[in-house]
Amino acid sequence: MPAGGFLHANDAPGAYPPSYYAATATPHAPCPSLAGSVQADVCVVGGGYTGLSAALHLAERGFDVVLLEAHRLGWGASGRNGGQLNTGFRRDQPALEALLGQATAQQLWQLAEAAKALVKQLIGRHQIACDLKPGIIDAAHRPRHVEGYRRYVEHLQQAYGYEQIRFLDRPALQAQLGSPTYHGGCRDDGAVHLHPLNYALGLARAAAAAGVRLFEQSEVRRWQVPRACRIETAAGVVEARYLVLAGNGYLDGLAPSVARRIMPINNFIIATEPFDQATARQLIRDDVAVTDSRFVVNYFRLSADRRLLFGGGETYRSRFPADIASFVRPRMLQVLPQLAGCRIDYGWGGTLAITMSRLPYLARLAGPVFAAAGYSGQGVAIATLAGQVIAEAVAGTAERFDVMAGLPVPEFPGGTRLRWPLQVLAMTYYALRDRL
Repeated sequence: MPAGGFLHANDAPGAYPPSYYAATATPHAPCPSLAGSVQADVCVVGGGYTGLSAALHLAERGFDVVLLEAHRLGWGASGRNGGQLNTGFRRDQPALEALLGQATAQQLWQLAEAAKALVKQLIGRHQIACDLKPGIIDAAHRPRHVEGYRRYVEHLQQAYGYEQIRFLDRPALQAQLGSPTYHGGCRDDGAVHLHPLNYALGLARAAAAAGVRLFEQSEVRRWQVPRACRIETAAGVVEARYLVLAGNGYLDGLAPSVARRIMPINNFIIATEPFDQATARQLIRDDVAVTDSRFVVNYFRLSADRRLLFGGGETYRSRFPADIASFVRPRMLQVLPQLAGCRIDYGWGGTLAITMSRLPYLARLAGPVFAAAGYSGQGVAIATLAGQVIAEAVAGTAERFDVMAGLPVPEFPGGTRLRWPLQVLAMTYYALRDRL
């Protein structure tokens, strides 16, 4: 399915979805659309975390950078996600050790820790107001999962020296969450959560201050690399020495070799009415974020004004459900039945990209062309890092880029045509297991 199906299927052209994040975003004046011909050292396609991070870090290294965004900066998954800055990659450390060996797993651990630190440093250095809060609980929705959490916490503490995580048995978890459905888990105080759109817009302001030329409503139609890169929109052309494709789930039409390794899927979030302090504390005692052990993950946290932001449910075609609130609300009530009478003020969806291995895909496609996609739900940290390591590679220092580009990210069986029915069958099977 072409990326354009996702890029234009659900939102008004050039507009943010009517989400809680858009309603509480830091004011951001629209950037101009590209018109005419411009030249740059680097052209970045995509105004999410990857593209903004790459543009910022390239500009700080002295490169002249143009960034093209088809809609608005932070319009895609970067401005719609659950806002969780988790520890590690989407695959946990024991799985990475089994897949890649201890040495590579250790390298990835260090990269993931660097990703968390980078996001926190960027927020601090550029004074990005994005409601940054510490702590994420990962909760077991089945009793049989609890012992696995205990072993995982012990493994991170012993093998990686990570002391910011601790195991929670059922009483400890019940003391922190107002949900009867969970049986234990762990709490990671090295992880944080934030307002994702305001974080993206903060990166955009930092990039602009560093000299990046930002263009919105400038969808790339085609690109080519005879010698230099030529990138065309409906009304303009960029000629650049390097090209960075940072469109994640929207890259199908621009990068077929990337598209064969990723699958765009949709996830959905609702925001309740605001609660008073006592009610909010009964839901999540310490104002941490929560995720759970389901294959189709439920995740939730409190906003700055004490709304519950609850994410859950997936679809695999371009169109969103007609009534997102009704789609997500039953999932919220399964976890927090005491909210049956609460009002839902916002419901929105977003498109992310997953890979077969659930590891990100970074690649040098053709000489001066770099691409990154497929964060599989860990994009707040890993996409920010990917932008930085691409900037390093463009500047000639590729050690970290090579580690990430060497990760096993196979093509989906059947390529872009058959990945949909085959993957939907697989996802449906695992979603059914969640309910059994």
